[in-house]
Amino acid sequence: MTTSQPSGLPVLLAEIRACRVCEPHLPLGPRPVLQAGRGARVLVVGQAPGVRVHETGIPWNDRSGERLRAWMGIGPDVFYDADRVALLPMGYCYPGRGASGDLPPRRECAELWLERVLAELPNIELLLLVGAYAQQHFLANERRATLTDTVAAWRDYGEHRLPLPHPSPRNQGWFKRHPWFERELVPVLQGRIAAVLGQAR
Repeated sequence: MTTSQPSGLPVLLAEIRACRVCEPHLPLGPRPVLQAGRGARVLVVGQAPGVRVHETGIPWNDRSGERLRAWMGIGPDVFYDADRVALLPMGYCYPGRGASGDLPPRRECAELWLERVLAELPNIELLLLVGAYAQQHFLANERRATLTDTVAAWRDYGEHRLPLPHPSPRNQGWFKRHPWFERELVPVLQGRIAAVLGQAR
């Protein structure tokens, strides 16, 4: 008698959370942080966990996450419902600090896991690309020369993809220099979120 092998998203997520591939390079050790459910209709692709997210194991559990949820027009109850919103950073573990902020997400995560996770998310209707690393991967040669140019060209990416700046408090100057973002793009973002998740605005 043969026994069926476990498969599917829960097993894949457990495999990812047990990953130790980058352990020698991670100053705080491995702690992959992500959220995904097969029913998810919105996919938020970010950069990599910061220290607070690493400590708590909760994605976007910091001031950046507060701003992102405000942009999206949803509260934590919806944001942390894995069957509505999937949260995938380009790198699942905190990469450490560099000269001007956190180091880039390590490439191993996308190489090992990204396509496998995406294959388990068949219902995604809206892709939010938060920051340059997500935009580089998902938009490839459709990107503009800079992040600002890419975000400004948001209308060119259709109804199902939106490039966003990183909501970090470190980017406060960017928000002040580009008031069109919150005036023009954020209402569109909130409308698309409401439509996809079936919520009243």
